[in-house]
Amino acid sequence: MVGARPNFIKMAAILGELRRSPRFAPTLIHTGQHYSPEMSESFFEQLELPPADVNLNVNGGTATRQTAEIMTLLEPLLTGRRPGLVLVVGDVNSTVAAALVAARLGIPIAHVEAGLRSFDRSMPEEINRRVTDALADYLFASEPGAVANLRAEGIPEEKIFFTGNVMIDTLLRFRDRAARSNILEQLGLRSGGYAVATLHRPANVDDPERLAGLVGVLARLAGRLPVVFPVHPRTRARLEAAPGVGDALRLVPPMSYLDFIRLVSQARVVLTDSGGIQEETTILGVPCLTLRENTERPITIEQGTNRLAGVDAEEIHRAACQALEAPPQAGRVPELWDGQAAARIREVLERTLA
Repeated sequence: MVGARPNFIKMAAILGELRRSPRFAPTLIHTGQHYSPEMSESFFEQLELPPADVNLNVNGGTATRQTAEIMTLLEPLLTGRRPGLVLVVGDVNSTVAAALVAARLGIPIAHVEAGLRSFDRSMPEEINRRVTDALADYLFASEPGAVANLRAEGIPEEKIFFTGNVMIDTLLRFRDRAARSNILEQLGLRSGGYAVATLHRPANVDDPERLAGLVGVLARLAGRLPVVFPVHPRTRARLEAAPGVGDALRLVPPMSYLDFIRLVSQARVVLTDSGGIQEETTILGVPCLTLRENTERPITIEQGTNRLAGVDAEEIHRAACQALEAPPQAGRVPELWDGQAAARIREVLERTLA
């Protein structure tokens, strides 16, 4: 099992299930791709993840350099241990790096969150998803649309398994514990009286003009209610290069998982470019505006509380005002987002692995 911070939430559910089975002896490899204490150590502690068996300590650098370094370090590790399966999650650089190494060594690959597509190849994550799915032997899909995408790409039916969303497994497991967080009191917020914003995708934060436009519309929204902005490390570096850009916002450091779930669960609206947050707000019943032109999680729009707002400042502002003025609308819970996805993955592996 190979993971980086965006996948800790999902790995917590999968690792727990596999370790309950006498059939498996999983090894957790932490690539180090995300490395701030708030975005790493606290996740291990709060999600009850055991310490990683191996930490590659890879961080920084371009996506290509990072991927290459992970591959270089993984190859002798997997060669020596010869696991029966390499399980990867999501769409980060660690995901595709581990899949490439395993494929070259002839080790079977399982991909959790297979089949998600934005159909935008300018996104690094889209390339990572497609390459990983092309190499994988087990493709575990979180929504029916992902299954349809895999079939359309010619993936053999026997490799595709619709098992549900492991991120929701973790959310449902820790939701009550998150409700006891005092983050609202720490920040002086009242339930339903603030917005939450997050930005981290390169297309949004690496372009100074686009970033200024997005932060500008968030600042405009802050004239109506506080906008709390937990700042991703890559975003903070860009904001620091343009002093004053985020002055109207409540900029806070990255949060622990439980604090962040509590913050989001009580927000009036969430504005984000994160895929995982689109899913979490769907379950939490919080209006979500996705600040992108596309999403690889269309089910959160079709059945959930998510709306694709784009990146035009006026369109985002209009959508945000509509969200604030309309009563919150509860969405439906997507099929198999029931807290049992990791158990279904375990059952498939127990049944099919020799």
